[in-house]
Amino acid sequence: MNLLKSNCDRTANALISAYEAKQRIMDYVKPVQGREKINIRSALNRILDEDIISRINVPPCDNSAMDGYAIRSSDVPESGISTLHMIGTAFAGKPFDGQVDQGQCVRIMTGAKMPAGADAVVMQEDVQTKDDSITLTHHYKSGENVRYAGEDMRVGQTVLTTGTRITPAEIGLLASLGIPEVMVRRNLRVAFFSTGDELKSVGETLGDGDIYDSNRYTLFGMLKRLGVDLIDMGVIRDRQDDVRQVFIEASGIADAIITSGGVSVGEADYVKSTLDELGEMHFWRVAMKPGKPLAIGKLGNAFFFGLPGNPVSVMATFYQFVQPALKRMLGEKDGLELILSVPCMTRLAKQPGRLEYQRGILSQDPEGQLIVHSTGGQGSHVLTSMSRANCFIILPAESAGVEEGNLVQVQPFYGIT
Repeated sequence: MNLLKSNCDRTANALISAYEAKQRIMDYVKPVQGREKINIRSALNRILDEDIISRINVPPCDNSAMDGYAIRSSDVPESGISTLHMIGTAFAGKPFDGQVDQGQCVRIMTGAKMPAGADAVVMQEDVQTKDDSITLTHHYKSGENVRYAGEDMRVGQTVLTTGTRITPAEIGLLASLGIPEVMVRRNLRVAFFSTGDELKSVGETLGDGDIYDSNRYTLFGMLKRLGVDLIDMGVIRDRQDDVRQVFIEASGIADAIITSGGVSVGEADYVKSTLDELGEMHFWRVAMKPGKPLAIGKLGNAFFFGLPGNPVSVMATFYQFVQPALKRMLGEKDGLELILSVPCMTRLAKQPGRLEYQRGILSQDPEGQLIVHSTGGQGSHVLTSMSRANCFIILPAESAGVEEGNLVQVQPFYGIT
């Protein structure tokens, strides 16, 4: 007995909460198998598939944190004036070859190796120089302005772990360890397409009743940002055989399949019925707005995400459910979801019953306090509301609206888009 199908049959017409939907999706999807070793310059935005253990100390030796003079702190009393004799210069990459003895100092540059005998660096702004001598007027403690060997990373330390997304900081870190290549998780192959007889691609001529297919281009942008391998399968007409054929083709080449449109209960909506026929349906209705019809399941070995047809619904369901699932499939560690509580400066209308992701503009008032305004019209077809917005205003299912000045939960787009 297929437990997933049985579960779906019992709850086919039930709405589940957005929270439950996300938890069920994250438990449902699994990381892809496979890995490859690539140059660190090619590893940007990929998912690390090994722990990185440092084989060297970074920095490799004690060195100066600034331009100044390397001294023995014991030569500088707590009070009074100290005069030290300068015996040479230490440059980064060209250490001073000698010993700093009592009453001596070495001119030193930022990053230069600390000379033997010296244990502190005096800022050049704090000394007076005359010929080969410097004069100090206050005390310097041992270790001041010194960067110690292994202070950043030490031999044997695990500095990166499996599941880390490689950003510019990680590339620099790997380079500082002298590591030219890393093992990363095989990239995710994602097939996506739109459904609808009314849809035209950019550049085509619109007929009577036609519209341009924005969803496929929006999906392209969101998936491109995520760094997966894209398989654009175009626009599929509202015919059962066409939908069935693209399902079969996509399931043979992709790890994940994303559609927009066709998951409602209209006479020409074939996505859900075809998924029931060829694969398995996990669930398909979520108590949220926008985005109630959301089909989650499997086609062969590919996980399936059937998104609604309205453009804002596509973006809201992608960011709340699909993107976290794809990151889980990539093997990426779960990240922090940033939710802020800020005053809403717009009265918001809402009916109790479904959680809503309204679009907002997060800003600062003249005193520097974070505030949020609505973008205006919140229809799921109003794509300009996403373009103008920089956050979601999250209104709980039980909310009956928001008065001006009330606190609301806000999810900034920065970090998810």
